[in-house]
Amino acid sequence: MNGLFVFVLAIINGMLINNVLLSRFYGICPFLGVSKKTSSALGMGLAVIFVIMLATVICWPIYNYILVPADIAFMDTITYILVIASIVQLIEMVIKKYSPSLYKALGVYLPLITTNCAVLGVAQGNTDQSYSFLASVANALGTSIGFALIIFVFSTIRYRLDSSNTPRAFKGIPVALVTAAIMSMAFLGLSGMVDWPY
Repeated sequence: MNGLFVFVLAIINGMLINNVLLSRFYGICPFLGVSKKTSSALGMGLAVIFVIMLATVICWPIYNYILVPADIAFMDTITYILVIASIVQLIEMVIKKYSPSLYKALGVYLPLITTNCAVLGVAQGNTDQSYSFLASVANALGTSIGFALIIFVFSTIRYRLDSSNTPRAFKGIPVALVTAAIMSMAFLGLSGMVDWPY
């Protein structure tokens, strides 16, 4: 199969078919916490794209060229957490300096990217599945774009829900969870369309 086709297929798989939020439920905390405003959801989505991509590019070589040859592959999770925490700290400093309003809007959820299961899940999944470097990058790109896409779409839906006549018992998080469940079922219809990994 053509390498470019497989690369694009891997991105589509991570973005839509095996969406990290709606099929694996990784990253639910920022998904529910930051999706109240479209601007903060978009900012979080872009930050997660950057962190996942950078973490993949750094963690894959560390695992394959340092941990495995040194016979300490069992240290992968702690290593990934340290790499991700360092990247998030860097992003936090940059956003605080250049966009204080976004920094304030993201609030506590920006440092929580460090413990975001989506970021760690991609880094861990790439090595657990023994993906090549390009397959890891494709998976990271698709997964991170999928995260950003879903959190942005969800924020626009929540904006409409907040202004609609929702029963009092369902206002806020309950109706958001019901909406997320319906979105998850809709995306479940795409499962099985792509047989990945190749």
